[in-house]
Amino acid sequence: MELSPRYELLASKIEAKIGDKLSRSLSSTGQLTYELPSTELTECCRFLRDADGCKFEMLMDLCGIDYLEYGETEWDTAEATSSGFSRGVQGRASDDGEPRGEGDTEYSPKGRFAVIYQLLSITYNHRIQLKIFCEDDEHPIVDSVISIWNCADWFEREAFDLFGILFRGHPDLRRILTDYGFIGHPFRKDFPLVGNVEMRYDPEKGRVIYEPVSIEPRTLVPRVIRADDNRYEPQLKAPEDA
Repeated sequence: MELSPRYELLASKIEAKIGDKLSRSLSSTGQLTYELPSTELTECCRFLRDADGCKFEMLMDLCGIDYLEYGETEWDTAEATSSGFSRGVQGRASDDGEPRGEGDTEYSPKGRFAVIYQLLSITYNHRIQLKIFCEDDEHPIVDSVISIWNCADWFEREAFDLFGILFRGHPDLRRILTDYGFIGHPFRKDFPLVGNVEMRYDPEKGRVIYEPVSIEPRTLVPRVIRADDNRYEPQLKAPEDA
């Protein structure tokens, strides 16, 4: 989607000053979006906050993304697609049943983990989105932007808690949504749906205790009525249902 003239003007101002440090990314919503290397994050953010014509004084949101298995199909139904509600059944395949290879999707992430920053200029009523990929998939880490936007404190703690992304320079990086004894990071794509442990209150010990998960993981596929399913043939219905 093309940008509005107002945002094209903003983009020209940004790219004239720091165009060598970032690259414009395609957006299906018409939002001005830039990808930049993690090494340029703090310098670019400080410019966007302070420069005339930008003045992005507010960090509206910060969130993590896990691109693990991005674009891979996990359906094994009559009409398999690369997106949808069902979590699949047997392996990862493309729509024609063949294994999906590199470059077989419209978008190829540059890494497994990324951090998204939503910025707002109160002065000019502009919005902009930044995307930074973590260089290391095993130990994702980027610089903290607390020194630029103080409100990043809780946002970065949330991304750490849910995705395990570390923020270099954060003064108090600890969990904020899950319990202190929680194991793993629940928004990662490889986190088990049933979790790693379960907890309950023990009246004898007078405290909450952790135990191994007692339920078994299972794949839930919604009921789908298909036109060629003989269970729904009119002649098979009971008389009172006809």
